[in-house]
Amino acid sequence: MASRAIWSAMAEDERPGSSADGEGGRRIQRSPLPSACDPVAAATPPKPDHGPVRIGPGEPLPLGLHDCCDGSNIAVFSRHATAMTLLLYDTAGAAEASLRLPLDARRHRTGDIWHARLTGDLRGRFYALQADGPRSPADGHDFDPDRTLLDPYAGSVTGLSGDAGPRCVIADQDFDWADDAPPGRPWSETILYETHVRGLTIDPSSGVRRPGEYLGVVEKIPYLRQLGVTALELMPVQAFDPEAAGRHDPLSGTRLPDYWGYNPVALFAPMPGYAGAVAPGGELDAFKTMVRELHRAGIEVILDVVFNHTAEAGRDGPTYSFRGLDNAIYYVLTPEGDYADYTGCGNTVNCNHPVVRSLVVDCLRHWVIHFHVDGFRFDLASVLGRDAQGNLLANPPLLEQIAEDPILRNVKLIAEAWDAGGAFQVGRFPGRRWAEWNCHFRDDVRRFWRGDPGTIGAFATRLAGSSDLYQSGGESPLNSVNFISSHDGFTLNDLVSYARKHNEANGEDNRDGLDENYSDNNGVEGPTVDARIETIRLRQIKNLLATLLLSRGVPMLLGGDEFRRTQAGNNNAYCQDNAVSWYDWSLAERNAELVAFVRRLISFRQAHPILRAESFYTDAEVTWLGPAGGPPDWHGPDNRLGCLVRDRGTTICLLFNAHPTPCRFTLPSVAESGWEVVIDTSTDTTADTPSGAGRETTAGSIRLDAHTTIVAVSRSEDVEV
Repeated sequence: MASRAIWSAMAEDERPGSSADGEGGRRIQRSPLPSACDPVAAATPPKPDHGPVRIGPGEPLPLGLHDCCDGSNIAVFSRHATAMTLLLYDTAGAAEASLRLPLDARRHRTGDIWHARLTGDLRGRFYALQADGPRSPADGHDFDPDRTLLDPYAGSVTGLSGDAGPRCVIADQDFDWADDAPPGRPWSETILYETHVRGLTIDPSSGVRRPGEYLGVVEKIPYLRQLGVTALELMPVQAFDPEAAGRHDPLSGTRLPDYWGYNPVALFAPMPGYAGAVAPGGELDAFKTMVRELHRAGIEVILDVVFNHTAEAGRDGPTYSFRGLDNAIYYVLTPEGDYADYTGCGNTVNCNHPVVRSLVVDCLRHWVIHFHVDGFRFDLASVLGRDAQGNLLANPPLLEQIAEDPILRNVKLIAEAWDAGGAFQVGRFPGRRWAEWNCHFRDDVRRFWRGDPGTIGAFATRLAGSSDLYQSGGESPLNSVNFISSHDGFTLNDLVSYARKHNEANGEDNRDGLDENYSDNNGVEGPTVDARIETIRLRQIKNLLATLLLSRGVPMLLGGDEFRRTQAGNNNAYCQDNAVSWYDWSLAERNAELVAFVRRLISFRQAHPILRAESFYTDAEVTWLGPAGGPPDWHGPDNRLGCLVRDRGTTICLLFNAHPTPCRFTLPSVAESGWEVVIDTSTDTTADTPSGAGRETTAGSIRLDAHTTIVAVSRSEDVEV
């Protein structure tokens, strides 16, 4: 009979002359994986000659599979399981395990942890789990002894969309980090650039050799440095199943993918699909290479992490791991055993259960220690403050633990401070260390430039750092992550080109996505050849970008907004892995002047620390102006506002006219010099000079065209108001 496996499963403590702790076993010596920079070599790893694998009791910590002194130790939490089996596979696509290792509760369980030590050559192998236990939906238990499960702590996974199902990879974690060190940018110098790893370079127009991959991001580093961004905020890279969206294109009938990736399957593992043609486990090298090279360029890496829900969805959803290992522990359940849904995704992770809390902190530490990431943006972060009954806690232990953890003490923490269950905590998210996506900034700035009457006061408050949200709690403007657009909503180009969303391609009859976007098509819905409309749209884009980069707080650009990336009016492109979401880099050439405008805005911000200070403006630093030179009409209908910002021998004059007609602003007199106009969004520019650069005025007033921002600078503090 042909042998299916040459592995032996006899327990060490059952072998003559062997000991329970694996004495006599040899240490696994794993060859490092081929470089992720060599896709051909990485795709054809050597096939080792495996000898027998021995199993001993092992130890309950750390959780997951780790090298130990004489082999590998695996530890898995399951309180309610009555039996646990470890499955080993020769190949990732094997439907049947090469070796089944039942764990004896007497020798392989400590408390709620099932564990074993394996000795032998495990290089290039794969593993999974099976758990048996009570099947009582009313009590929250959903065990199935025939179901194959992932280890929640697996650092590498494969087969996410394969017929055989996902498998955990026994991968080499070694990597040459060289002299890598975190850039350590202070918040006051941070310019965030939100992007999607695949979407950034997958379009042929990107011109990269590794399109859609971690290494494709590396090839765009020169562009990112030149633009001036200091941190990439990457949309989810925690491994997910790209075929799990569950909807179909209404025109073609083809299945729509999960493009964004906000339905994680394996929290500790990088998305393997973003590594290209590498062997399983090769994505570790690819991801680490990306981080190392971004750090060398002075660019930090912020991960958008999802701990509020998983891809297992509701009762009828798939089972990858948590549901099958201990459903009653990992999820918030109703008294009837159903899934409480505060996320809009079918389930809610029980984040403040002590076991789950430890998993979340362990996961964050894993990404910092092993992948050198610099911070995290937490999707639907309010869920992290809910208890097992779904109530919002006044002092959530998980949030405090993350903020005070000694490993995580200096990483950047960003909260999306709301959830789908009604929580809205912008301006009052627990803990001073947390920055927040400031949706009030987004909405108030959009409404001001759209021309909504009575928005001057709100606009000024956002420009000055949102003191109404952060001052009373002792925070600073740097707690506010300011943005005009993000992955969730219109791109900046579409914000000024569409009056309503166009999500028909998502297969949800245009019901999905935000209905109120505070957008304006400026005369025609969608693309146009009308030069007048195009002029207004470009000017409005510049106004919005200027407001973002002149405001106190931490600015975040949506990737591609600097060259007018469009999603054709789709404001919820979560399932569009196509030209709708991909970056068309020909637009960067076509709109080179706008890219240069953004670059010069960033340079201007970095050159004037007063604009990005960590404190709120004092009366000595800022004076607000109306067009006549006196105080503004805070409740007026015309949306015209100016201010003087004083800083160490320099005065910056910011003037905003969001009205559809021109106006004149009376300028304060300057004792020693005139005003130099450095930005004027109504004028054309070359690729190398900012709008209006070098224009001087000594007149008593200056004209602002309709929908225009002007920034003028005087090298004198002696400005009479």
